[in-house]
Amino acid sequence: MKKASLLLSILVLFCLSGCSAIAGIFKAGFAVGIIVVVLVIALIIWIASMFRK
Repeated sequence: MKKASLLLSILVLFCLSGCSAIAGIFKAGFAVGIIVVVLVIALIIWIASMFRK
């Protein structure tokens, strides 16, 4: 019984750390996505301002 509970606790720890790693990846992806969108909008505004002059 003790061996089964140890195995179960190790399994739970691996699952929880995996979930937190995936959450970190999605948070980083979200932040990078926002930065890319802001840069693309800034690039479009810069190109449009060059054509207006």
